[in-house]
Amino acid sequence: MRYLIVRTDIRTAADIDLAAAWAGGGCLRNETTTPELRRQTVHAEDRDAALLLARALSTVGAVRAGRQRIKVLPLGEPGRRHRNRPPG
Repeated sequence: MRYLIVRTDIRTAADIDLAAAWAGGGCLRNETTTPELRRQTVHAEDRDAALLLARALSTVGAVRAGRQRIKVLPLGEPGRRHRNRPPG
């Protein structure tokens, strides 16, 4: 399975926004509608390689300071097509 390793900025939230989301039962951040700003992306062909790259990226000062985060996202098997897409 292929993986995408992404280093992103963490969006800060004001205390009032956090309290409103907590009280309303909603979520403060929604990656599907407003993704965090990407700083770096890397591809890996297997899980072990992805975790090794993520560990290496986590040594960046901004990640260690809590201003950025590392995400490891599975992309699927190489060579497999989406079943709703026509070949070609």
